[in-house]
Amino acid sequence: MNRIIFATGNEGKMKEIRMILADLDYQVLSMKEAGIDIDIVEDGTTFEENAIIKARTIMEMTGEIALADDSGLEVDAMDKAPGVYSARFMGENTSYDIKNKYILDQVKGLPLEKRSARFVCVIACAFPDGRIFTTKGIFEGFIGEDIAGENGFGYDPIFWLPEFGCTSAELSPEDKNVVSHRGKALNSMKEKLKELL
Repeated sequence: MNRIIFATGNEGKMKEIRMILADLDYQVLSMKEAGIDIDIVEDGTTFEENAIIKARTIMEMTGEIALADDSGLEVDAMDKAPGVYSARFMGENTSYDIKNKYILDQVKGLPLEKRSARFVCVIACAFPDGRIFTTKGIFEGFIGEDIAGENGFGYDPIFWLPEFGCTSAELSPEDKNVVSHRGKALNSMKEKLKELL
């Protein structure tokens, strides 16, 4: 079976990715499963740049089709921080419990409309022949008042969705994959791949 390597070691992310790309006739592997152990320097200033850096690096190492995503949380009251630095926000090894509490403190006391936020995800695909393309998904919501929910990962437990009356960490994985930034970007990428593969 043909393979696509996804430039991530994040198992939570791989679960979402596999669910969405399940009907592609390709085996989707994480870097770890493909036996790749490198730290890719993400020195881009946009989600697009970082996603392309990761996908191109893995494609050049393996000679195989590589996918990568770069995603993050933009909080309007924090001048769109943490943004592209979402994973490294407050330090590489800082737990999301600490990061989430910090963000909740930053918006404490603000009315809901001033707590607007969004998740942004860009997926890049690098082909061995040098072609590269990207898709983007945006997931609008608000910063909630508390940490809530066991599903998802990262900033999901503080991302409040008024239309569902819960955080994105309280959505079922199936519901989340339909509405989330990564779900939207991956579904667009899947349609592109079906045309090109």
